[in-house]
Amino acid sequence: MLHGCTQTPDDFAHGTRMNEAAEKDGYIVAYAEQSRAHNMQSCWYWFRPEDQARGQGEPEILAGIARALLAEFDLPSDRAFVAGLSAGGAMAAILAEAYPDLFAAAGVHSGLPAGAANDIVSAFAAMRGEGRDGPRSQRRPMIVFHGLADTTVAPINGDRLVSGAGIETRHEGNGRTWSRLIASDGSELWRVEQAGHAWFGGDPAGSYTDPLGPDATGEMLRFFTQVVEIDVARSEISSR
Repeated sequence: MLHGCTQTPDDFAHGTRMNEAAEKDGYIVAYAEQSRAHNMQSCWYWFRPEDQARGQGEPEILAGIARALLAEFDLPSDRAFVAGLSAGGAMAAILAEAYPDLFAAAGVHSGLPAGAANDIVSAFAAMRGEGRDGPRSQRRPMIVFHGLADTTVAPINGDRLVSGAGIETRHEGNGRTWSRLIASDGSELWRVEQAGHAWFGGDPAGSYTDPLGPDATGEMLRFFTQVVEIDVARSEISSR
């Protein structure tokens, strides 16, 4: 789990309610922390070239945490998942792109695609919606949430993470409306109307949370479990 700028792991855990959901569904969760000594706003460096590629910078450090957890708990090498909010969501997208052999799926909330920027100037441009699509050569499926009233990271970034043909449905709950697009590769894009830059369905005691929903935490874990079930089914078919 990768927090957003100005957040701490404890704040992020509280706001997302991920610990409670993960315990119920049998997941092990690790919260990486960006120190203020490394970045004054505790942001992940998703916009620097040296932190966007496999085998170096922050991606390699974070991938190392995932590998260590898999080894410690004797879990299969392809059962790691990554999720994040805002800058953490952007870094989750980078990890999904750079380590498709390690992360079976990713959850990106209010984030940006890998390769959207290459310095601080282009980072702010990308956040305004002036970025570009990143590479998708080997990326595993991802579930993306974005508020259509997000003024911090433009909603177009969600569209750039999950695009193409698919099945889209509309839903309502708690006085709110959203759409869910299921793309041809199994990825999902949730666009939430009249919602800003906050984790949907979160605990209001945490920062950058929106309690109205939909339940981003629950849907991410549902999506991750679904990816595992599909992978297992494919393996069984191929072994016959």
